Amino acid sequence: MVWEFDKVSYSREFPRNVVTKLLVERAEHGGWELDRVRIGADGTRRVILRRKIIRAVRTA
Repeated sequence: MVWEFDKVSYSREFPRNVVTKLLVERAEHGGWELDRVRIGADGTRRVILRRKIIRAVRTA
């Protein structure tokens, strides 16, 4: 299984519900799913999203 990863960072000024809405929108429209969330000492949320890469098989 091959995954594509995307790293996103959100400042501490963004409330949790706003970050949730932004991530839900990316998941619904881009096919992303949550892989990892790290909250730094400064309050920055570092989010790693992933989605499956579907390889098309060429048919004759």
